[in-house]
Amino acid sequence: MSETTTAPTILEMRSITKEFPGVKALSEVNLLVKVGEVHAICGENGAGKSTLMKVLSGVYPFGSYQGDIVYQNEVQQFRDIRASEAAGIVIIHQELALIPELSIMENIFLGNEPTRFGVINWAEARRRSIDLLARVGLAEDPDTPIKEIGVGKQQLVEIAKALNKSVKLLILDEPTAALNENDSQHLLDLLLGLKGKGITSIMISHKLNEIEQISDSITIIRDGKSIETLDVKGDGVDEDRIIRGMVGRSLESRFPDHTPAIGETFFEVKDWTVAHPQVEDRMVCKGSEFFVRRGEIVGFAGLMGAGRTELARSLFGRSYGRYISGHIIKDGKEITLKTVRQAIDHGLGYVTEDRKALGLNLLDDIKTTTVAANLKGVSKHFVVNEDQEFQVAEDYRKSLRTKTPTVEEGVAKLSGGNQQKVVLAKWMFTDPDLLILDEPTRGIDVGAKYEIYGIIQKLAAQGKGVIVISSELPELLGLSDRIYTIFEGSITGVLDKAEADQENLMKLMTAKRQAA
Repeated sequence: MSETTTAPTILEMRSITKEFPGVKALSEVNLLVKVGEVHAICGENGAGKSTLMKVLSGVYPFGSYQGDIVYQNEVQQFRDIRASEAAGIVIIHQELALIPELSIMENIFLGNEPTRFGVINWAEARRRSIDLLARVGLAEDPDTPIKEIGVGKQQLVEIAKALNKSVKLLILDEPTAALNENDSQHLLDLLLGLKGKGITSIMISHKLNEIEQISDSITIIRDGKSIETLDVKGDGVDEDRIIRGMVGRSLESRFPDHTPAIGETFFEVKDWTVAHPQVEDRMVCKGSEFFVRRGEIVGFAGLMGAGRTELARSLFGRSYGRYISGHIIKDGKEITLKTVRQAIDHGLGYVTEDRKALGLNLLDDIKTTTVAANLKGVSKHFVVNEDQEFQVAEDYRKSLRTKTPTVEEGVAKLSGGNQQKVVLAKWMFTDPDLLILDEPTRGIDVGAKYEIYGIIQKLAAQGKGVIVISSELPELLGLSDRIYTIFEGSITGVLDKAEADQENLMKLMTAKRQAA
C-alpha cells in the first residue's frame, strides 16, 4: 500500500466482512482514507464497493457485519444513517434520494428543517438554501420543483444537502453515471473545490478517466476483497493499471475482435415525426430517416437532450410522444407498431436507458424477469411451465456470466452490471430481429462492458440488427459499423466506421443540417 501524503487519517475500515444468504459480499476488506483527499474505490460490478459504503454509512448497521470502523480516531458503531450523518459522513447514492414534487429548498432541508419556536423557519431555510446553492454553483430559484431540473443539477442539490449537514466525509456512488460531459466536469471541479476546503471525498465510479483526473488514491476491490491501494501520482497510475487491478489481468483491447458480416437492409424508418407528449408544438423527432442492415451494429450519437431516446421509444410501439407521421419498413413491407406488444411481435426488442424504472420490476426474481417479454416461449395453454422458465433463466445466467447464487434471487439485489445482463437476457429470449440498446453500459465496469460488447457482436454475427445509443463516443466508435448523429430531434449525418472519429461526430452532433 502506497502512502499518498503525510496527512492524518480520517477513516480506517479494518477487516470488514459482510454476508448475505448464500453469498459473502465482503471478506476482510481494509480501507484507509486520509483527511482532505479524493479517494476512489474501483472494482467490477458485484465486487462489493457499494456494500462497503453502505456498511460505512449505517445502511447496514453495526452488528450486521464483522470488523471495525475507525473514524476520526474513534471506533464507530453506527446504528443507522442518521448516526453516521451526525458524525459528518454523508452518502449520495446512485439513485438520488430526492422527492420530485418538492422544491429544491424543501429537499435540502427534508428531515433537517430550521425551526423557530417549534415552527419551520422558511425565511431561514431560504437564506441558507441560496448560500448552499451558491457553494455548489447552482443558480436556481430554491422554490423550483426538483422534477423541473436535470439530473446534473439534482446531483448538485444532493451535495448542497450534504453541505447543510456539515459533511466531513462525502461518499458519492457513481455520481456522473447519468450525466453528460459538461455536467460531469462541473461535478468533478466541485469535488476538487470541496477538497480545497478540507472536505474528504470517497468516489465510486466506473469512469476511469475521471478517477485518474481527480483522485489522490485508489483502492481496488475484487470479488469482495481489497486488493491494493494506489497513489495516483506517486505510482504513475493510468487507466490500464487500474483495469489490471480490477480484473486481475490486462485487457489488450477494450473491445473484442469482431469482423462484421453485413447483409441486406431489412429495417427502414422514413420521415418519422413525433411531438412531445405534453408540449403541443414541440417536435422531438423531425422527419428522421435511417436504415439498418442484417448483421450491422448501428450507433446513434448526440448530446444530452438531442432526441436519441425519444426516437427509439417512439419507434418501439409509440411508447413515447405523439405520433405525427412516418413509416417503418421491415423486410420490404410497411408495418404499424402502435403498441409495445406489436413491436415485440414484429421482432423488435428494446433495452431501456433507465433499467430500474423501465427495464425491470424490482419486486421480481431473475427467472420471472428473463421470460417476462416472451411468456409464450415458456407456456402451454396459457400456463407457464415453471421448470422451463427456470431452465431458460439458468441458461442465460450461464451464457451471460451473471453473478448470482440462483436465478430465484430478486433482481433488486444484483449489482448494476448484473441487472443489465438480466435485461439483456429478457430481450434476447424474444429472439428479436432488431435489438435497440439505449446506454447499454451505463454504470457498468470495464470488465462487464467487454462482456456486453461481446454479446452485442454475437447478436450481430447471428444476422440480427443492433442499434446502440450511447453518450460515450469511444464506445460508439469501437463498437459501431455506422454512426448516425442527432441534434435537436433531427438526424444530421451518418458516418461509416472508417471515417468516424470524435471530432467528426462532434461537428455533426452540434449541426443543424439534415443528412442527405
